[in-house]
Amino acid sequence: MRIVVVGARGQLGTAVTHECAPAHDMLAFSRQDLDVSDERAVAETMARVKPDVIVNAAAFTDVDASEDHPVDALNGNAFAVRALARAAEAHGAALVHYSTDFVFDGTGTHPYTEEDRPNPRSVYAASKLLGEWFALDAPRAYVLRVESLFGRAPGAGPAKGSVAGILNTLLGGGSPKVFEDRTVSPTYVIDAARATRQLVESSAPPGLYHCVNSGHVTWLGFAQELARQLGRPELIARLIPVRMADVTLRAARPQYCALSNEKLRSAGFEMPEWRDALKRYLQSAGDEFGHETADGEARRQPG
Repeated sequence: MRIVVVGARGQLGTAVTHECAPAHDMLAFSRQDLDVSDERAVAETMARVKPDVIVNAAAFTDVDASEDHPVDALNGNAFAVRALARAAEAHGAALVHYSTDFVFDGTGTHPYTEEDRPNPRSVYAASKLLGEWFALDAPRAYVLRVESLFGRAPGAGPAKGSVAGILNTLLGGGSPKVFEDRTVSPTYVIDAARATRQLVESSAPPGLYHCVNSGHVTWLGFAQELARQLGRPELIARLIPVRMADVTLRAARPQYCALSNEKLRSAGFEMPEWRDALKRYLQSAGDEFGHETADGEARRQPG
């Protein structure tokens, strides 16, 4: 298959490109290569490359800035998706689009399913929900909700996101602040990329799926497990628990945002448990951070 990845230099786009490259004809477009909010450019590019699958890993991801720049958020997270969905339909291609747990209000007490009604509470969240709707207009569309992404593809740049920030701060001698009352289902980018490949290679029904690692945890619980898997349980004492009500943020965040991946499992794709994903991430990241991994093997930067 010819698979086109847009937003290919981002955390998830890089992982998808790496995962699919051995078996497929890959074309990777960065933001500089293709402005997905330019519908004409999208149409012309897809007409030229004739994709079998379009994977949209591009997005306007600054949650707080979206409050002040709603047009940018809508262009990046909604109207760009509409352009890609139209291109997918025109060329008979499958469309993969990534969304977020932020489409929910976070007032639940049990992991959200695909059947639960969204209730976005920020500009960013509303723009992502609109993007879901546009994506699902394509005849064969997979909308994958991910959250709390961590990790990186082999050979990619430094890992980004909250997990990398906590890890860097701890190993640098600092004391990271972590929410003790915000519950998430973390997503290892390697696992999300693998699920993406398996979906497009299969005859799985198109539609909306929660593509997160199994289980859920508070950010404090995640950080504590990270310290234990590092073999450095003493680092737990350096974690500073904070409550969401005590932190002023420009945009609202869902407090309880665990997602159920049962639908994905029923389609034949088992997502590993989040502790297993964290272990694999720390093992792969040993060289980057220069620490002893959970298996006790010292991994150091060259030189």
